[in-house]
Amino acid sequence: MLINVLLGLFIIGLTVVIQAQGTNYWLQKFIAVQKRLSRETFKKRTVRILIGTSFFLIILHLIQASLWAFLYLLLPGITEFQSFEKAVYFSLVTFTTLGYGEITIDSTNRILAGLEAINGIMLIGWSTAFMFFVYQEILRKDVGPEKSN
Repeated sequence: MLINVLLGLFIIGLTVVIQAQGTNYWLQKFIAVQKRLSRETFKKRTVRILIGTSFFLIILHLIQASLWAFLYLLLPGITEFQSFEKAVYFSLVTFTTLGYGEITIDSTNRILAGLEAINGIMLIGWSTAFMFFVYQEILRKDVGPEKSN
């Protein structure tokens, strides 16, 4: 069990680094766009930025869930996944804490699924906070109190 916990913590560390690097990258792009565009393009720009940000964050989460899927495929004690697609599906259902339950890990490695769920909750919460930050910054810049004067 200790090896599984250590493996899970390693993957959690990797996914946190991916999340941090990804949000820092997107934040730099967002700041550059905010400086470049005028107030007149607010509605179109806001929709574009929010859709782009959400797509980017979803891609980050797909990469993170795929790391977990690779771990499931690499561990010899896990035999429930005949393909990468099934491992990714299980990983996404676990990462998002949806937990359908039609595919489970029936081995001593199942503690990894719990760690992945904790990891997903943290990272999806981080993404939610980041989306709120992006929208808040858009509003602050474009329709904040200093703009109405």
